[in-house]
Amino acid sequence: MDKGKIHEVISESIIPERDKDKRPVLECSHLGITFGGLVAVDDFNLTVGATEIAGLIGPNGAGKTTVFNLLTKVYQPTHGTILLDGQDTRGMSTMQVNKAGIARTFQNIRLFDKLTVEENVKIGLHNQIKCSTVNSILRLPAYWKTEKEAHEKALELLSIFDMQDMADYKAGSLPYGAQRRLEIVRALATNPKLLLLDEPAAGMNPSETAELMENIRKIRDTFQIAILLIEHDMNLVMGICEGIAVLNFGRIIAKGSPEEIQANPTVIEAYLGKKKED
Repeated sequence: MDKGKIHEVISESIIPERDKDKRPVLECSHLGITFGGLVAVDDFNLTVGATEIAGLIGPNGAGKTTVFNLLTKVYQPTHGTILLDGQDTRGMSTMQVNKAGIARTFQNIRLFDKLTVEENVKIGLHNQIKCSTVNSILRLPAYWKTEKEAHEKALELLSIFDMQDMADYKAGSLPYGAQRRLEIVRALATNPKLLLLDEPAAGMNPSETAELMENIRKIRDTFQIAILLIEHDMNLVMGICEGIAVLNFGRIIAKGSPEEIQANPTVIEAYLGKKKED
C-alpha cells in the first residue's frame, strides 16, 4: 500500500486519503499533563487514520515518550481527551487500554530475557487465546487445544520477521536487532488497532533499518492497523511516515507531510537552533 494523498479532517489534523471515510483510530484533543508545576505536555491535538503510518518527532526532551505514556495510561492525563476508535479511554488502566486496542514497544527493550522467544510472544496472546484455570491445572483437552493454537499463532507472528526458527532461543541471547523485532512481534500478539513504536530503529545499522521500514509497511498492510512511531532516524521517518507531528517543549509546533516538515522553518529551528543574525 503506497502513501496516499493527505486529507484534511479537523483543525490542523491530517489523515491519508484512503482513511477519510473511516473513523480515525486515535483522536487526541487538548491532551496534557502537569507534574507538580512542570507542564510536560500541553494542548496536544493529534488524529491518526485507521491505517496510517504516522510519526511523532522532536528534539530530545520534547515530551514524545510522555505522550506515549499518556496514550497507554502509564500516566493519567491532567486534562484533555483520548478517543481510541471512537471510545473515550478516560479512567482506563494500562491493561484496559491494551485490551481496547493500543500496544507499544519501548525505548529500552523490555523482554522476559530468561523465557524463550515463543514464550514471550505467547504472553502477548493473552487478549486472544484463553484457557480456564481448571483446564490449565488438570491439563484437560481444552488446555492442549489452547496450547496448540497459541504455538501456531506465535510461529505465524514470528514469521513476519523470519524469526520462527528462533522460537526456542532464550530472548536474552538474541542479538540487539532481533530483540527489537521480538518486542514488536509481542506487541502485535495483543491484536492492536494502534501500534506505538518508541524508537524502533535504535541501535540498528542501515541495512537493518531499511528492512525494518519494509516490515512496518508489511505489518500495516497485513493487519490493516495504524502505526504511530517516535524515531530519531530521519531517513526512516521521512521514508515511511505519511503524516508527521513535531513536538517541542511539550507542544506540537508543526504537522504535515514529510516534505512539508522538512521545509518548515520552525521545525528546522527547533532541531538546529536559531541562526544568529549578522
